[in-house]
Amino acid sequence: MIGVKGNSWFLRGGLFAKYVISLVGLVVFVLAVNGAIETWISYRGIKSTLTDAMGEKAEATARRIEQSVLDLERQISWVTRASSDSTDKHRADYAQLLNQVPAVYQLSLIGGDGREQLRLSRTSIAIGSQADFSRDMRFTDTLTRNVNFAPAFFRGSNPYMSIAVAHSGFNAGVTVADIDLRVLSDFLGDAQVGKGTFAYVVDLRGQVLASSAKGPDVGKDLSELPQVATALKMLDDRALASGTDVEGHDVLSAAYTVPKLGWVVFFEQPTAQALTPIRDQLLRIALLIALGLAVAILAGTLLARRMLIPITALRRGARRLGDGDFSHRIDVHTRDELEELADQFNSMAGQLHETYAGLESKVEERTRDLAQSVNELKVLEEVGRAVSSSLDLNAVLPTVAARALEITHADAVLIYGYDLAKRQFQLTEAIGIDKSAEGAHLAIDADTSVLGRAAAKGEPIAIADLTDAAEHLLRDIAVTAGFHSVLVVPLVDQTGILGSLVVLRRATGEFTANLIGLMRTFAHQSVLAMRNARLFTEVDHKGRELAAAHSTVQQQADKLQEQTAQLKDWNKSLEERVEKQLAEIERIRKLERFLAPQVAQLIASSDGHDALLDSHRREVTVVFCDLRGFTAFTESTEPEEAMNVLREYHAALGELIFRYEGTLDRYAGDGVMILFNAPIQFPDHVKRAVKMAVEMRDTIGALTEKWRNRGHSLGFGVGIALGYATLGQIGFEQRLEYAAIGSVTNLASRLCDEAKANQIVVSRRVFGMVEQWADGKALDDLVLKGFNHPVLAVEILGWREESEAAEVATPAPAAPAEPRRLKK
Repeated sequence: MIGVKGNSWFLRGGLFAKYVISLVGLVVFVLAVNGAIETWISYRGIKSTLTDAMGEKAEATARRIEQSVLDLERQISWVTRASSDSTDKHRADYAQLLNQVPAVYQLSLIGGDGREQLRLSRTSIAIGSQADFSRDMRFTDTLTRNVNFAPAFFRGSNPYMSIAVAHSGFNAGVTVADIDLRVLSDFLGDAQVGKGTFAYVVDLRGQVLASSAKGPDVGKDLSELPQVATALKMLDDRALASGTDVEGHDVLSAAYTVPKLGWVVFFEQPTAQALTPIRDQLLRIALLIALGLAVAILAGTLLARRMLIPITALRRGARRLGDGDFSHRIDVHTRDELEELADQFNSMAGQLHETYAGLESKVEERTRDLAQSVNELKVLEEVGRAVSSSLDLNAVLPTVAARALEITHADAVLIYGYDLAKRQFQLTEAIGIDKSAEGAHLAIDADTSVLGRAAAKGEPIAIADLTDAAEHLLRDIAVTAGFHSVLVVPLVDQTGILGSLVVLRRATGEFTANLIGLMRTFAHQSVLAMRNARLFTEVDHKGRELAAAHSTVQQQADKLQEQTAQLKDWNKSLEERVEKQLAEIERIRKLERFLAPQVAQLIASSDGHDALLDSHRREVTVVFCDLRGFTAFTESTEPEEAMNVLREYHAALGELIFRYEGTLDRYAGDGVMILFNAPIQFPDHVKRAVKMAVEMRDTIGALTEKWRNRGHSLGFGVGIALGYATLGQIGFEQRLEYAAIGSVTNLASRLCDEAKANQIVVSRRVFGMVEQWADGKALDDLVLKGFNHPVLAVEILGWREESEAAEVATPAPAAPAEPRRLKK
């Protein structure tokens, strides 16, 4: 026991020491808050003053830089006067400008056709180089704006920019001046920047164009610095912010934008250097708080000393109660709230001691029940997984029997199947008894056994002691084998009796209701397995019957084939007709090597149509299609799989080609080329080609989803062009091809190359022929290999039926004008 006796009269009032400590803490808190407020006000004032000063310097520097660039522009404009109408005059003007303006590094004269005519620098001269600037923004933008300030660039470590000025007169050309931006360093000298501050200029990409002596290196990318990123996003506003320097140190930053150039001028000062007065003030406040804290601690210690002993006693007593020593009591006699608290602890300890005595036994009992429930759930889950994973009773029933034996702690488990014809229960699975041994347990009559009674009632039957039960076959068998208690659970469903589940124990004793319910669940799992097996057997039997029927049909087909052969023999007498038909067939076969079957039949059925295959010139529609990603696919997959994909691909395309009466020109791997309007002419050959391409895209789109499920990432692209080509036969006698030669085939191939997955790209002329039936979207002008000018192209989005096209072509009188179907 811990005893404390307080006899000081002035402590009878309660926790006096705590009040004293609270007052001392309040004093310290007030001092700290006052110091924090003063520090914050000083910090804001110093930061505002510094940032305002740096902002003014940044603004002044930005304006000087902008004015300097404008002066350079005016000086460059002098050499663009209309009086300089020859290369020699331009050369003299350029030389004079280079001498007068040191910042100009190089001057170039670009003619009205975008070709360089003169280039003069401080180290070299080039006349008539004819370099192409027709697509250079320094040329194209200057023609529109008269003056263009190009983005800064670097040659080595030196920054440059280009100022382009258009010449006076029609198609007079442009002068491009390269400016050495090292001149910007003159605006960032120590006198302009100031002591302890550094400055630098960045372009729109965040690269340093100029820097003061203490600033970052020229050419360094500062776009990741927070203040630089913020300023580049706020080019129209003056931004003041805190940030970090290239070494990660905090800095105070001010920035101002040069509007014409998009550059940003930064003035920055390290935060640690700028806030030195704040550190001194914080040190003074800390010393004052430390002095006040020392005095408060000394006074509080003297007043609270008398409280330390009872509080220690309470803490030790509470710790022992927390460790489970509920017999311990706290003895405190201070005649105040602490004594009342000790009495409450002692009362609580007594109640906890009484409660804890009965709690341990309840927890152990609940833990055993919970473990048993978890084990039962695991067993049921394993049995359910076995039932759902197999249709074979020989694989499922052993699992059911083994888990039933485990969960019931029995000595044997038997599973019987029911033979309706014999009205017998026949042993299917057994654990604890050898099921292969001869004996009466292998087949039990339903009429004279407890198995039949349980099946008839549809409820389990439990016998605690077989020696006291009425005589029946199962009792005799079990007692002879040394078992003295049995639980019979019927296996029945809505169709009738399927079998029985029997649990045997050598010891006598009742089966609990919980165990009987669990075995009923096992019986449901066994019923499910037997039902699945029965369904599987019925399906297998039906399959065998179908196979027999198929054999009969095959025999009949063979018989019909024999009859067909007899008919052929009877027709041999018609030799002249057969000979003519064979000639026609041979002719069709020759044509079918490169024509659709219906086209070959048309040519073969009329005399003189062979001339259609002679060399001639005609307007044709060419369709070119292939698979996106096929090369990578063939490199990463097996050849057999690649051949399977090609077979499916060619089969789908071939059906559509023949349906729309196209001529298959050639195919190589995944690439296929189809001609329309040759050799047979069609008035709607463009419409046939585009409609076929749309149906191809839909058909191959379904195939690509199927291939994607097999792990292949393939797409389908189509290009269609319309134009004149030379047509005819090429090859040799044993192998002839019907081919088209002309730029239209190259255009179709290039458009196919530009098409993305599931995209149909056609020339603008093709779209004009089918615009009333097709929806399209205009594409950017395509620069194709082998073509000197950009090609106008359209993507086909969809195809409308004839009725829809007629409704779109003839709108109602009161309806507004139909919008164009060519989408941008």
